[in-house]
Amino acid sequence: MATVTLQGNPLETIGELPAVGSAAPAFELVKTDLSTVTLADLAGKKIVLNIFPSVDTGTCAMSVRTFNEKAASLDNTVVVCVSADLPFAAARFCGAEGVENVETGSTFRSDFGKAYGVEFTTGPLTGLLSRSVVVIDEEGKVAYTQQVAETADEPDYEAAIAAL
Repeated sequence: MATVTLQGNPLETIGELPAVGSAAPAFELVKTDLSTVTLADLAGKKIVLNIFPSVDTGTCAMSVRTFNEKAASLDNTVVVCVSADLPFAAARFCGAEGVENVETGSTFRSDFGKAYGVEFTTGPLTGLLSRSVVVIDEEGKVAYTQQVAETADEPDYEAAIAAL
């Protein structure tokens, strides 16, 4: 388990992020049209998993906007914004914000949070996901991870992009 904070208060996750160099755990997420996206669907591409509690918070929304801007110039790369938000909430947000360069993936029918070790098990965010970034290379190996120590803080965008 990992411990992070939310406004200074400790929260625990179910596990640890996958190790750099390891095979990325398989996942299945639900897209805004209720179809699924899996790790296998993205084989051969670089993947940035932007993981967060909910798009309906300021920091999470900013991470989606920022990765949307950065994704526009990335070759052979897909950014998947992952949260427990329902696909309808993600569609509403992306539509209102003009977000078109990232995909969204809901964990509402998956074990993603457990497989990636990011599901909160304590505190007010129990069941949601810890703010993290996982970069997966074209071979399906984990190239970079960051679990943000303070949940209210933004991830290190530049380090994630540099890992591509």
